[in-house]
Amino acid sequence: MSGSQGSRGATAPGALMAAEVASQPEVLERVLREAPAAVRAVAAQVRRFAPRFVLLAARGTSDHAALYAKYLIETTLGLPAGLVSTSTYTTYDAEPDLTGVLWVAVSQSGGSPDLVESTGRARAGGALTLAVTNAAGSPLAEAAQLHLDMLAGPEHSVAATKTYTASLLTLLLLVEAWRDADPLDLQGLPSFAHAALDLPQVAAVAARYRFVDKLVTTSRGYAYPTAREAALKLMETCYLSAHAFSGADLLHGPLALIDADRPVVAIVPEGAGGRALAPVLERLVERGADLCVVAPPGVGAEPTVPLPTGMVERVAPIVQVIPLQQLARELAVSRGQDPDVPRGLSKVTRTR
Repeated sequence: MSGSQGSRGATAPGALMAAEVASQPEVLERVLREAPAAVRAVAAQVRRFAPRFVLLAARGTSDHAALYAKYLIETTLGLPAGLVSTSTYTTYDAEPDLTGVLWVAVSQSGGSPDLVESTGRARAGGALTLAVTNAAGSPLAEAAQLHLDMLAGPEHSVAATKTYTASLLTLLLLVEAWRDADPLDLQGLPSFAHAALDLPQVAAVAARYRFVDKLVTTSRGYAYPTAREAALKLMETCYLSAHAFSGADLLHGPLALIDADRPVVAIVPEGAGGRALAPVLERLVERGADLCVVAPPGVGAEPTVPLPTGMVERVAPIVQVIPLQQLARELAVSRGQDPDVPRGLSKVTRTR
C-alpha cells in the first residue's frame, strides 16, 4: 500500500485509509514544527500545578495512546499514572477528591459524552484537566482547562491512523517539555516513519493470513500499546478475533491457546522491552506458533516485518504501528472488505 494506491479514488476500498496512513510522515513533521510552543505553555502550567498523580481518560484507539502516556509518565517523570474508568463518573455518579491530580483526556473527535462529562467532574473535583484532541472546538476541549491540538488534519477513514500517531507524538512532546531536561532529538522521526511505509513484507504477511479468523498480538513495555492498537485495527477492519496481551500476561494462562492455527504478531522493540519479550518468543516457538515478528533487524529474533533501526525505545511506538496499520488495510481488502467504512462503526462513537 502506498500514497499512489490512496490516489486511485474514493471508490477504491481502503483508499482513504491508505492515503491517511501514507500522510503520517508529513503529519509528524507538522506536529514537530507547529506544536512545541503550545506544548511548552501547557507543560509550564502543569509544572506549576505540581501534580501528585496523573489520570488518563480515553476510549478506543485513544485509550492505547493514553496507555503509552502512562508508560512515559511513570518511567521518565517518576509519577504514578492510571487509566480512568469513566463509568465511575458517568454511570455511578462518583465524585472522588482529585485535588492535586492531573487529568488528561485523549480523544480524536473530542465528542464522546462520557469523556466530556467525566472531565467536567474531574475539574469540579479539584483536578487540573487537559484535553488532547484533533478538534480544538470540540466539547471535550471546552470542558478542560487546558487543550493540545494533535494537528493531524481531517481524518475521513473510520479507522484512526494518523490521529493515533499524532496523539502519541503530542503526548511525548508534553512529557518531554514537562521533564524540562535535555530534549530528545526528534527531527529524524518523519524519516523513520517514511521508512516504515510500503514494506513489501506487509503484503506477504497479509497474503499469509488472509483466511485466519483468530490472531494474537503481543509485546512488552512501550510497545505494548502498539500490540493493542494493532489488534483493534485488525478487529475493526478485518472482522477477525484479535486478542492483545502483554508478553508477561500471555505467559499467565493465555499461552495455552497458542498453537499453529493461531498466528501471533509480536512487536519487538530495541531496548528493555525487547529484552523482556525474548523469553516469551522462546515459549511461542516451543508452542509451534505461526509467529510474525515486527522488529528492527538485530534485536534477537529474525524480523518478519523489519522496522527501522536506531529509534529510542520510547519514541519507537510512533513508527512501529505504521506497518501494522498497513497490514490491517491490506488484509481487509484481500478479504473483500472496505476498511474505510467498517460495518456497524462510525467516526465518532458516543458512549456514556
